[in-house]
Amino acid sequence: MNPITQELNLQTQPLDVPTAILQRRSIKTFKPDPISPEQLKQLVELTVAAPSSYNIQDWRIILVQDKAQKTALSEAAWNQKQVLEAPVTFVFAADAKGGEKDLTPIYEQGLQSGAWAENVVNYFKTAIPQHQTSLGNKRREYAIKDAMIAATHLVLAAESLGLSTCFMNGWIEDKVKAVIGATDDPDLAIAVLVPVGYAAEPRLNPGRLPFSYNIFVDRVGNPYQV
Repeated sequence: MNPITQELNLQTQPLDVPTAILQRRSIKTFKPDPISPEQLKQLVELTVAAPSSYNIQDWRIILVQDKAQKTALSEAAWNQKQVLEAPVTFVFAADAKGGEKDLTPIYEQGLQSGAWAENVVNYFKTAIPQHQTSLGNKRREYAIKDAMIAATHLVLAAESLGLSTCFMNGWIEDKVKAVIGATDDPDLAIAVLVPVGYAAEPRLNPGRLPFSYNIFVDRVGNPYQV
């Protein structure tokens, strides 16, 4: 990062949530400027602050920064250049059996923080396995939902801190899993890839449809009117 860019970043105040939401655009061309370790840590902290079902935190997030890894990941994503250009790409994976793993650390944290009472933890110890069983072949879908919520937190956090992102849904799952070393884990699903960095292009708002087109009240076909 050059001194001018660094000075501008130091002077930038984080955006409020509504502004970050309205300002965010999908950026596909990035500057080579690195993200500082401190800022990257802040992004990770804000990302994992996302909610998840029963707080099981069944996402698995891989930060791809190594040049060779970025090249391999780009190849797994139809050679899209934003993975090569951005200093880091967050790979959001989802563990379909996350709720069936040892959740003791999560229970202990909830108790220590005072967020959960003992009876709540005891309820979760029964309810979570029952919920996982009831999901059947929907386990993967539910885990991906949790990962996508976390990815949305990342995107808005990055925008608020002067960084840009791009949700990427164009990739070959088996190849992405090979890049991150998860080929032998059939329960791990890839949810989304998110390159993060400093935008090298302007992006205008392409607009949104009127509310009446796809927002409804109580039932489909009853458009929301303002």
